[in-house]
Amino acid sequence: AAPSHPRLLPSAGAFLTPSSPGHWALWRRYRLSESMKGLLVALLGGGVPAGFVAPFTRMAHEASSIPSLEILLVRCTLHLVFAWHLRCRQTPLLGPAQGRRRLLLHATANVISVACAYSSFVVVPSGNAATVRKGSSTVGSALLALCVESRPLTGYDWFGLLGSTLGLLIMVVPDLLSLDASTQLADAFGYALACLGGVALALGLVIFRALDFPAKLPTAAFAFGVLGGLLCAPAMFLLQEPVLPTDPLTWTCTVAIGVLAMVSFLCASHAATLAHPALVCAVLHSEVVVTLAVQYYVLQEAVTPFDVMGAGVILGSIAIIAAQNVSCHPREEEEE
Repeated sequence: AAPSHPRLLPSAGAFLTPSSPGHWALWRRYRLSESMKGLLVALLGGGVPAGFVAPFTRMAHEASSIPSLEILLVRCTLHLVFAWHLRCRQTPLLGPAQGRRRLLLHATANVISVACAYSSFVVVPSGNAATVRKGSSTVGSALLALCVESRPLTGYDWFGLLGSTLGLLIMVVPDLLSLDASTQLADAFGYALACLGGVALALGLVIFRALDFPAKLPTAAFAFGVLGGLLCAPAMFLLQEPVLPTDPLTWTCTVAIGVLAMVSFLCASHAATLAHPALVCAVLHSEVVVTLAVQYYVLQEAVTPFDVMGAGVILGSIAIIAAQNVSCHPREEEEE
C-alpha cells in the first residue's frame, strides 16, 4: 500500500479556525435582548390570544344576550385558581403589606379596562372597539412613560409607535365618519368605553412594572380575580340583566374568553417587566389584526380596504420595533 502522508491530510479542526468560526459557533455568540424577549411574549402570548376575545364576546352576546359583566365574572372566577399556586409557594395571597396599595390600584385599573372593553365589544363592531382600545392604550402609555419612566425611547421606537398609531387611525377614522345617525349616541358611548379601557390598560401596565416583590405575577392575577368578582357580582344585578345560558356555544365562548384573556393578561404583564410599557402596548396592536381576521372569516362581518391597509401599517410598525430591539452584540461584550 502507498504510504500515507499525514502532513497532506488536514486536521478536523482546520476548517473551524478562530478567524472563520462555523455558522453554529457564530450563532451561539449572539442572543435576543431582554427587551426583545418581552416583545415576543407580548406578541405571541398577549396580542394573538387577545385577538379572539372581542369576536367571542360578540358571538356569546348574540347567541344568548349574555351581559358583558357576566362574562367578566366568569373570567374573574378562573383567576381565583392562582390562590392554590400561592398557597403551595407559601406566599401571601395579596403580597407583602407594603405593596398592597399598588397591587389594589393595579387590580382596579385592570377591572375597569376589561369591563369597559367587554361592554364596548357588544355595542360597536368588535374590530373597531379593539382598535380604539389599543390606540388609546399606546398613547396613554407613551405619555406615562414620559412622566415616570427613566429609560427613554429611541428614535426607531418612537417611529414604530407613531406608525402603529397611524395604522389604527387609518382603520377607525373612516368608520367614525360614517356612523349611522340612528345609532350615533350608542356608537359614541361604545367608543368612549373602548378609549377608557385603553387608558386603564396602559395605567395597569405601568403600575405592574413598579411592583417589587416575589411572585408578583400570580399575586396580581389573583387580586384581579378577587376585586373583579366583588365588583362585578353586584354591578351585574344593578346595571344589567344576568342570564343563565343553555346553549353550548355561549358556554364555549365564555370559557374560551376567560382562558385566552387570562393568558394574555399574564403575558402582557410579564412583558412589561422586560420591555418598555409603550412598546408592549404597540406590539399588542397585533390583537387588532387577529380580531379583524376572525371578524371577517368567522363572524362574516365586512372588512374595508382601510382595515387591510391599517393592519399592514401596524404589522410593519411592529417589525420596526422588533428589529430595533434585537441585540446584535456578542455575549462576551455584553458580559463585560
